[in-house]
Amino acid sequence: MLDRSSRNESEVFTDPLSEMLRGLRLDGVEYGRCRLAEPWATSFPAQEAARFHFIGCGSCWLQTPCGEWLPLQAGDAVLLPRGNAHVLASAQGVTPKPFDRFGRKEVCQGVFDVQCADAPGSTLAFTASMRFNLDRLHPLLQMMPEAMLTSALAKNEPAIPHLLDAMAREVEMDRVGAGGILARLADVLTATLIRTWVEHGCGDTTGWIAAVRNPEVGRVLAAIHLQPDRDWSVAALARIMGVSRSGFAERFLKVVGETPARYVARVRMHQARQWLKDGMRVSVVADRLGYDAEASFSRAFKRIIGAPPSQFRKKGDGEAAQDFG
Repeated sequence: MLDRSSRNESEVFTDPLSEMLRGLRLDGVEYGRCRLAEPWATSFPAQEAARFHFIGCGSCWLQTPCGEWLPLQAGDAVLLPRGNAHVLASAQGVTPKPFDRFGRKEVCQGVFDVQCADAPGSTLAFTASMRFNLDRLHPLLQMMPEAMLTSALAKNEPAIPHLLDAMAREVEMDRVGAGGILARLADVLTATLIRTWVEHGCGDTTGWIAAVRNPEVGRVLAAIHLQPDRDWSVAALARIMGVSRSGFAERFLKVVGETPARYVARVRMHQARQWLKDGMRVSVVADRLGYDAEASFSRAFKRIIGAPPSQFRKKGDGEAAQDFG
């Protein structure tokens, strides 16, 4: 986690995208272990939290959100960072049963065994839901692939096979504390997958990723995303770039495609949306973002997100919300 107190406006980020990654946190919501007997299939509905699956033994198929079927072997893991709907199955064509229809036996807080069948099967899987500290419309999450496979990333990160081996040992054990250890290993493996993808897998040369990696603009974007609750002025952002205010505004608009003020406003309101989803009161969010009145914050929020904060909190994810573009 980034220590913001050690940063100053003139500091140059050598890799702005990696700096943003340091501010990315994952909090496990729940973890489950299940043993499935063929034929089987289970569907996972779309959700705000990311989904993670690890195949301890046996094999299965993953139907991705776009409908593609991918084989998963023992020792494979997959992360769906935006929590899109998907299916796990012993074979293609098996009618899936919703995952939440299975019974559960709690092992410890947040960790459970899934009661999948009367007789244990040959496929042993570990699944988890994890929440990012970022709004799902944050560009870093938006540019991630819908499914991130360890098999595609392990060649660039030697720690991944070791983490998978450790998970394989724990998932087959019924020892005291195995569930908690699995949960922690899943957290570490997920963070490692994302870091490896950032370092080796997101080589796009256009759009937001190109702007982040621009030598001049990248460190400005990193500063904004690392401190979204700061009331950024054009002058302060220009100092980070090391140019005049007019030169900064012109350069930012050319590379990012919108004005600094517009970009900062969207980052702040998407952060506000995340705080509201986390249960923070509207008045607290408004105060945290420096608004003198809740009403003025609500107007700004609705203008950018598409719904007032109160309505958004009741409905969860606002359908009218806009992307960063």
